[in-house]
Amino acid sequence: MNVNKSVQKVAVIGCGSIGASWAALFAAYGISTQVYDPNPAAEALLATIVEEAVAVLAQLGHFPSSNPLESDLKITTSRITFTTDLATALVGADFVQENGPESLSIKAELLSKLDQLLDPSIPILTSTSGLLCSSMQSSLSKHPERFAVGHPFNPPHLIPLVEIVGGSRTSPETLQSAKAFYSTLGRKPVILRHEIPGHIANRLQSALMQEIIYMVGEGLATVDDIETAMQFGPGLRWGVMGPSVLMHLGGGPGGVSSYTEKFLAALLTWNSANGMALDKKSAAKWVSQTIEAVGNQSRLELARRRDAGIVNTLKWRKNLEAGS
Repeated sequence: MNVNKSVQKVAVIGCGSIGASWAALFAAYGISTQVYDPNPAAEALLATIVEEAVAVLAQLGHFPSSNPLESDLKITTSRITFTTDLATALVGADFVQENGPESLSIKAELLSKLDQLLDPSIPILTSTSGLLCSSMQSSLSKHPERFAVGHPFNPPHLIPLVEIVGGSRTSPETLQSAKAFYSTLGRKPVILRHEIPGHIANRLQSALMQEIIYMVGEGLATVDDIETAMQFGPGLRWGVMGPSVLMHLGGGPGGVSSYTEKFLAALLTWNSANGMALDKKSAAKWVSQTIEAVGNQSRLELARRRDAGIVNTLKWRKNLEAGS
């Protein structure tokens, strides 16, 4: 499947599990993919992850059904080349996905080389999960405007979310072109309005992990209990729709406004680490944007969509537990 017309060749810089997964995704979408890693042993990891990714994408119906899995793998693999030479990996690249170690000093050296070697029109996106875009941007002395964060969730070939974050010198065009490109790969990109450590999803996970550690430490519940609570409670619903729309449903006929009046203030005080008083201005903004997200969907429509997703998940779990 080749749905992207503007990006024909991608350079994947750094071939750990994230870089290899990106490479598999790019190649599966018909893009010529040049992978660089200074360690020759990374090529074996790349081959393993590509094979696994093709099998998963085939289950999702990505490839033509008439092709056997072996053919899908052969076609995908044929679009990938591996090299230990950085300059070779960048030849002809229309887009760069950098996946080096989460070290500011290592990234600074790598990004500086990329900035020197690449044409100014080529976007450079980094997969960093924790470093701020602006903290790395100074390494690009020539064209910092073409640099931004393009943070996936592991594994990138399976999880659709990509968080795009610009730094103080990133151009709006870089953000929009990255969003357009990721969208052609079946991803669900979001652009943050401002950079912040951890971006969106990891910050949400951070809040949850603080509460888990607190509960375990205080002997309120075991890890196994918490796993069960999440898998068969909020986790079932969060796979179908996000927490704000779910709370809109939880507010009854009055929706999110009613939820805010009845429950929100108490909910915000329960968290052990970050209990907070209700900020009415922020709450009003949340209510307004939740209503905007819901749009014209009726409460009944939303409830039916939620329930259908939960039913499908529970059926899958039942089959899984039965050993199917």
